[in-house]
Amino acid sequence: MLHRLAFALYLGGLSLATPAAALDAALLTGTMSRLDPAETPWSPEVETFAREDSTRGRLSDYAGEVVVLNFWATWCAPCKAEMPSLQALQDALGDEGLEVVTVAFGRHNPMQMKRFWEEAGITSLPLHLDAGSELARAFGVKGLPHTAILDREGRVLAELAGEAHWDAPETLALLRSLLAE
Repeated sequence: MLHRLAFALYLGGLSLATPAAALDAALLTGTMSRLDPAETPWSPEVETFAREDSTRGRLSDYAGEVVVLNFWATWCAPCKAEMPSLQALQDALGDEGLEVVTVAFGRHNPMQMKRFWEEAGITSLPLHLDAGSELARAFGVKGLPHTAILDREGRVLAELAGEAHWDAPETLALLRSLLAE
């Protein structure tokens, strides 16, 4: 009985250690040094958003993919500055099992969102919307941009508040390490 309890505690310890193993500290350099790893991978209570065609989407639609979930707004200058690097990230790693999922935070005019995409040179990232901010609240978004990295099971591994260079070599190395798992 004591051996079973010890084994269960050991297995529990392994699951708690997953983020540390998944996010190799040696890879947390450059803007990724500001990445805030989750103590334990967690799933958000809310996972829905509106797609560009007004249908409801879910984060679980991306099951099996490593997801870089980015909250942004049309009025956010740092969001506009980092968006081309998110496009470049999708272009670089999209064929390897990574999905960059962009969600506009709060109420936005769809035409302004499209204009933002055009001005930023975005060609293949989704134009999702979280008009009521339920998804953003589930992630604890307090400022923009705000990005979360989700594992293939949709659990949050880490978050980053503020602008980042998503196509930088250190970022690509970190995400490739997650894709290799």
